[in-house]
Amino acid sequence: MPDADFSGWAMVLRQLPYLLAGTFPNGPVAGAALTLWMALLACAGATVLGIGVAALLDLAPAPLARAVRALLACLRAIPVLMLIFWAYFLLPMLAGVHVGEVQTVVLALALIGAAYIAQVMAAGFDAIGRGQRNAALALGMTPLQALWQVVLPQTLRAMLPSLGNVWVSLAKDTSLAYIVGVVELSTVATQVNGRSVGYAAQVFLAVAFLYFLICLAIESVAALACRVTQPQAAVCARRGRPEAHALPPVRSKARGRHVAIGPR
Repeated sequence: MPDADFSGWAMVLRQLPYLLAGTFPNGPVAGAALTLWMALLACAGATVLGIGVAALLDLAPAPLARAVRALLACLRAIPVLMLIFWAYFLLPMLAGVHVGEVQTVVLALALIGAAYIAQVMAAGFDAIGRGQRNAALALGMTPLQALWQVVLPQTLRAMLPSLGNVWVSLAKDTSLAYIVGVVELSTVATQVNGRSVGYAAQVFLAVAFLYFLICLAIESVAALACRVTQPQAAVCARRGRPEAHALPPVRSKARGRHVAIGPR
């Protein structure tokens, strides 16, 4: 039994380059590298789109906001696997254009991620006191400027941990790309397991560890962003004091001077 375990791990080490990048550079990128690439694209697209939708919910008239919320609820109710399937087979039929497999998966994941991020950011917008918006409007800002310069920076700092959770979930959901033939990490693992019968435990343990490293990297990026954007909060946490958020001064159009908006 120990010899079998050793030979199984030896086989995994021999197949590690294929698990990491497929046949690259002699062929297309696959495996863990493709999984990480799709995850990064999906996270970036979901974040940008989610923040935009949250801003629309905040600024749009009530009827339009209700329609957008209903659409977001529908997106969150659709299984990710079904959304990928629909995007791959229905998009060419409806739009008349062919979209590649990787692009289809990234688009589907970005849409589902944006639905969750929009909900997270909308909750963050609501948590910011109305007094800060009113102060910004009194200084001559438009509602969009108040949202962009006063509300959004505070919301991003507060919601970064929640955004990190959505990013990790999107990274794991890339494993569903097999349904449209994308040779990502889980697909490559299935191929390796099929060629090496009897070593399934070692193969999928190694793949689980690679997924763990990918998710750990994404969580580390979110944690680094938290430390960069909340240096004062980190110092206060180490000293056991409540954190104090401070916003950069905003130039007032009304009086032409800098005024700090937000709690001190």
